Amino acid sequence: MSVEQSSKQLEALRRALGRSGLTYESVWLRYFALGGTAALVEIEAHVAGLMPLPAPERDILAHAVNELLEEQAPPERVPYSRTVREPTPDIGPLGALVAALGGMHLAPPERLPTVIAGAGEALGVEMVGYLVDYEQRMLHPLPGVHGGSREALGVETSLAGRAFRTLETLSGKNGDGVRLWVPLLDGAERLGVLEVVVGNPADADDPALRSQLTWLAGLLGHLHTVTTQYGDGLDRIRRRHPRNTAAELVWQLIPPTTAGTEKVTVAGMIEPCYTVGGDAFDYALSETTAHLAIFDATGHSLESGLITAMAVSAYRAVRRDGGSLFDQAMAVDEVIGTDVQTGRLVTSVLAELDLRSGRLRYISAGHPYPLVVRGGRVVKLLNKGRRPIFGLPARDVTVGEEVLEPDDWLVLYTDGITEARDENGTFFGLDRLESFLERETAAGHPPPEMVRRLVRRVMEHQKEVLQDDATVVVAKWADLTRQLTP
Repeated sequence: MSVEQSSKQLEALRRALGRSGLTYESVWLRYFALGGTAALVEIEAHVAGLMPLPAPERDILAHAVNELLEEQAPPERVPYSRTVREPTPDIGPLGALVAALGGMHLAPPERLPTVIAGAGEALGVEMVGYLVDYEQRMLHPLPGVHGGSREALGVETSLAGRAFRTLETLSGKNGDGVRLWVPLLDGAERLGVLEVVVGNPADADDPALRSQLTWLAGLLGHLHTVTTQYGDGLDRIRRRHPRNTAAELVWQLIPPTTAGTEKVTVAGMIEPCYTVGGDAFDYALSETTAHLAIFDATGHSLESGLITAMAVSAYRAVRRDGGSLFDQAMAVDEVIGTDVQTGRLVTSVLAELDLRSGRLRYISAGHPYPLVVRGGRVVKLLNKGRRPIFGLPARDVTVGEEVLEPDDWLVLYTDGITEARDENGTFFGLDRLESFLERETAAGHPPPEMVRRLVRRVMEHQKEVLQDDATVVVAKWADLTRQLTP
């Protein structure tokens, strides 16, 4: 608190004591009960301006007086003939939310940095947004009121990156003061972080401010996603390289890389994100079911992307119409065709998870079999649900079934994960994948962080240059209703 603020606080304290008739003894008793340590004579000397008190003691004293003033108010009030509503707030947490909503109404995406700054002013802080790039390696500051002089921060090497990775609000000090780093989310999807510069170091530990910033970050993350659907300004910040046409097509196909409900969290990632050809994933979540799918068209070209788009569209159309898992597979089969001369071939896994019972049904069409991780161990390779690759005649289609347990992880991946090669030609391999999954799930990382770490490990294995698309999708099921039942 500045000298000016301290003086205003003391003046307000004197006015309150003068108007209310509160005695020093009653104030000191309440102050002492709240944890104050100054003696009665020291309180009197402070009010008289003869002795300063430390900021925490002043705040306890202010709180004691405010409580006593509230208790003096009459317990009942005379009602009005109609509901009297508060005017639109311009400060405080509600003021910040109003500033964000109002600022982005009919606004292009590029206005988000200004809106973030205005929302911060309503909370009495300086605030700057950072967006993560599509490789999830760096956090890039949004240009604007406060962000122009900021530099990009590493996801692996900065406190901001740690907040992004762990989904926790973290505080740190530097030469300019104290900062909070708040994850910027749209639902479960990680978009970046908010840098919040507080005027008073004590504010960094204020649980109320942290809660308010969490609410605000959720709204700002949603506004980012909504506005990006009709403008490119924010998307350009997240792109670090040009995308080829096939990759642009695939990125328009896939849903958000992370989503979740109270019962399941799904996360996926594709590399190379600027030149991906035929890989894609999809999912749909409801109160009772999680639909999951992964696709890998042969080749690595625009044609591969078009074939994948056909498969995803056929799958979605039947799924959204309420068709069964078998119907979904038949629809993909029909659109891809069974004439080998066309060259249209797609491997895939289609799966449905009942979120009430954990019953999983799945079909693997010439694709690497899904894995189940339980208690930090890969316990099953799901190879019961089978059919040939889409594009080849299928005489038999078997729908596999498995029952998951709470906190199980279901892992779908393309062969670009296991077939990534190092400089010696050594595959990343299934054994290395299983070891990684066991280690990382046991470490307690949230699904999107585990996916990010896996893709980074695969990229490092192949020296950052993949010869095939590498895609992974994980779903973590947690039956919270069962866990909360007495």
